This record gives sequence, structure tokens and C-alpha cells, in this order.
Amino acid sequence: MKLAAVAGALALTLSLGGCLPMAMFAQGNAGYRSSFGTAVASGEVNAFCLTPKLRFAIWNFEGQFGRKIVMNSGYRDGDHNEAAGGREHSYHMRCMAADFFIPGVPKDRLIAYAKSLDLVGGLGCYPGRDFIHVDVRDRPHGATGPTLFSGC
Repeated sequence: MKLAAVAGALALTLSLGGCLPMAMFAQGNAGYRSSFGTAVASGEVNAFCLTPKLRFAIWNFEGQFGRKIVMNSGYRDGDHNEAAGGREHSYHMRCMAADFFIPGVPKDRLIAYAKSLDLVGGLGCYPGRDFIHVDVRDRPHGATGPTLFSGC
């Protein structure tokens, strides 16, 4: 049993090794609130409940663009999700989705990167808005990109 725990810790360390170092050098976002180490657009945003896979995806974005994300929406309870117009089984309610932007990075570059990142299972683009939706659902068998919706 101890060997399995050590092997698991080693696997986690190695998987973090690819994206965490670049994210560590990402520039911060002065002027935004912070929630559990993530810049957020308002005090209503819950950045605590994010799955490790979603955190890895966020770190990949931060490493790619050299800047921290600003989250518009993270975890939502049922009432918050309904008020936000979210879907009944929203990945936000499972800690598997975030809506975010990166100041100074054009939205079309975020979209293109999200489409290329294997961790991204769902992508929403929201025409007329400055943020994208990224979730880490499993992709359908054989899919080579994320499920696209909301204007992508």
C-alpha cells in the first residue's frame, strides 16, 4: 500500500512538471481580487473548488501566454448556476469548469489554444463577451478536439 502511495505521488509530481514551471513565471493581474491564488473578476467568483485537471488546464493557459487568467465564473451551487443561466447539469456545479479571460491576450488566441489543448473537453466562446468557457469533461471517444458550443 505504501508503494502505491509513493507511486501516485511520483506520478502527480511528474505530471505537474510539464505545466507548472511555465505557469510560475506568468505575470500577475494587479487590480483584480484574488480567490485561492486565482485572480477573479468579482467577489462572487468561487475559485476554491476546481478539480486538479481544471487547475492543470489553467496552468497551461498561464504558461502559454505568460500571464495569469482572470476568472469570471468557477464553482457554482445550484442556485447560483440557475441565476447565471447555467445548464441543469453544468460542469461549473462539478468543479470542472471555469469562465475566464487573460488581460492583453486576444480572445481568438485563447480559443485557438483551447482547441489544441488535450485537457479541454468543452469550449464555449460567447460572441460579444471577453471570456471563454473551458471545462474538463471527457471528450467523446475518437474526438480530436473539445465539444464546441455557444458561438465557437
